[in-house]
Amino acid sequence: MTKLLKSLWARFLFQDRGILPTKRLMLVFVLLTIVLGISTVWGISWGSVLFVNLLIFIASWLDLLFSPSKKQLTFQRTISGEFERGMAYPVSIKVQNTSSHPITYRMVDDLPQSFERLFPLIGSIPKEVTMEIVYKTTAMVRGKYEMNKLYFRYASLLGLWEKQVTVDLRDVLKVIPDLTETKQYLENAQKYLVYEGLKIRRQRSGVGDYSKIRNYVVGDDPRKINWRQTAKLREVMTNEYEPEHGKYITILIDCGRMMGAELAKGNRLEKALEASLTVTAAALQKGDYVSVLAFSKDIKVFVPPAKGMAHLQTILQAIYSLKVDAAESNYAAVLQYLEMVQKKRSLLLLFSDVCTFLHEESALILLKRLRQRHLFLMIGIEDQTLLKRVNEEPNTIQAAMRKSIAQQQFLFKKREKNKWEKQGLVMIEACEEKLAVTAVSHYIDIMNQSLL
Repeated sequence: MTKLLKSLWARFLFQDRGILPTKRLMLVFVLLTIVLGISTVWGISWGSVLFVNLLIFIASWLDLLFSPSKKQLTFQRTISGEFERGMAYPVSIKVQNTSSHPITYRMVDDLPQSFERLFPLIGSIPKEVTMEIVYKTTAMVRGKYEMNKLYFRYASLLGLWEKQVTVDLRDVLKVIPDLTETKQYLENAQKYLVYEGLKIRRQRSGVGDYSKIRNYVVGDDPRKINWRQTAKLREVMTNEYEPEHGKYITILIDCGRMMGAELAKGNRLEKALEASLTVTAAALQKGDYVSVLAFSKDIKVFVPPAKGMAHLQTILQAIYSLKVDAAESNYAAVLQYLEMVQKKRSLLLLFSDVCTFLHEESALILLKRLRQRHLFLMIGIEDQTLLKRVNEEPNTIQAAMRKSIAQQQFLFKKREKNKWEKQGLVMIEACEEKLAVTAVSHYIDIMNQSLL
């Protein structure tokens, strides 16, 4: 294809600037050609037919005089710099028409392919006004994207020709994980204190940081009565304690091949990122230090420990673009790296696939050594397909074979988990909808028991 043909093809695809005939003009010429072709039966010469077509074609160009020039149109795009995955956000395009001619338009914005695209947008703009065109789009894949162009076609009142304008409007978009559960925790942390219908255990009596002195109420531990304040105020006063602050939490995020398994909404990595951000918000709000380490076959991201809610934004910007690698996770390498960078005792919270992790015998040796200094907790997502096969009715030979293999896998996982838990390495699994709730609930439970 020659350069000229490529330019013409791009123009018809909303990818270039120029002037194009509309369907209305094409229809006029087709009808006129049919009428004049039939008229040749009555003696009209073909020369006259060509002359009339050429005359109509030249006259149609007068329609361009009743449309604005490209310099009389200005454009401005307003868009949020950050999109949460799966959430709809508005995009505003301001178009200023300074000419004395109204226009009808068709518009295509330079959205990435992974965004929902409802183009072209069609409408009209009166003369000498500034109009705001608003549409909504949803980002489905995390990452960093750029928008560079805006493609705008407009026609005059008769609509025989269209002018196409390609405008340079540059914007950078960041698609971050869905923060719905993180926001819900910050708004109402109490509901995250419940897991599987049972309240987590209260902290042990007399442990934790001293919080305040308050009036004694029925049910308080008599051993915590502050006798000095009781004598001074002549009212029974008691000391109140809260879980210790300033502890270290290290969140490990597996980005290996198995984390790309698709779920009802997104994949395992998406759910792990959302749950890890919720735990991060909970820990930072309680004054703990949080660090994040993402890995697959190599270390992908490491955020050093820090406290304060501002650190949540630092972690978010570091992990929002993590992708699943087409390689197996190297648990031994990440545990060796963790042993070097994390010297203080901390809670190691690993989001990974439990079944894959159980086959790593080398990781068990390293974890036994880490267990002497750190507290380990692994959280994975339940394999719904395996559970479905285990509960399947063996009505046929094939169903019975599937059920027996699934039961074998289920028993192997249960046996291996028990072996690891005897070494003090706790592993839990939760359904995808309750992953964040489970992670936060266990974190708060550990803090309340002052296990760190």
